[in-house]
Formats: sequence, C-alpha cells, structure tokens
Amino acid sequence: MNSHFNITTVEKYTIVEFTEASLMDPIALEEIASGLYYLIDVEDKRLIILDFERVQYISSQAIGIVIQMHKKLAAMKRSSFVLCGVGDRLMELIKITRLDRILKIKPTQKEAVKVVAPL
Repeated sequence: MNSHFNITTVEKYTIVEFTEASLMDPIALEEIASGLYYLIDVEDKRLIILDFERVQYISSQAIGIVIQMHKKLAAMKRSSFVLCGVGDRLMELIKITRLDRILKIKPTQKEAVKVVAPL
C-alpha cells in the first residue's frame, strides 16, 4: 500500500488519487513511481486515470514519472492514460512543457472515465 496515493476502481478503470499537495520530495517520488509502475508492469492495469485534485506543487521528477507512465501505456494494446483534477499551476507547467499536446487531460474523474478507451 502506498501512502502517497489511493487507488479506486470505477468499472474497468484504475483511478489513482494523490493524497498530498506536494509531489516534490525525491524519496516520496521514488515510492510513488514504484507503486505506479507496479500497477502497469505487474498488475497489468491498462486503463489508468491520475487524479491531481489535491496536488498544488509538482517537480520535474514527478513530471518524468507521468511521461514514463504515458510511454509504458502507449506501448500496450487497449490501454488509456488520462489526467484529471489538474489545477491552474500544474496546467501552466504542462502547457510550458507542451505535454498538453500528448497527454489526455480532463477536468474531473467523471469526465476522465468517459474518455478512457473501452476494452
């Protein structure tokens, strides 16, 4: 169990809700990365929604984890990766890095579930 996020399942979708306002601590981010990669590599979860509702601050290391998850899922058949609950600060960073061009981003979990490709 990872203390940095909660995992829920809605229909076929795995929803990861971050529990902390800051994704800046390198040690915590290593634990987060391990937990998130485990979902894909070991549990074979292919429909993942990351909910950033509580997140206010994010580091480049955390952005790297999101990019790595996107790459892993893009290489898998019948997979989908959506971000939701992205606040203004984080959205600004995503736009500066032009990640808004490759990542699917929706305002809410409910809308994110609608975008995820059905199996």
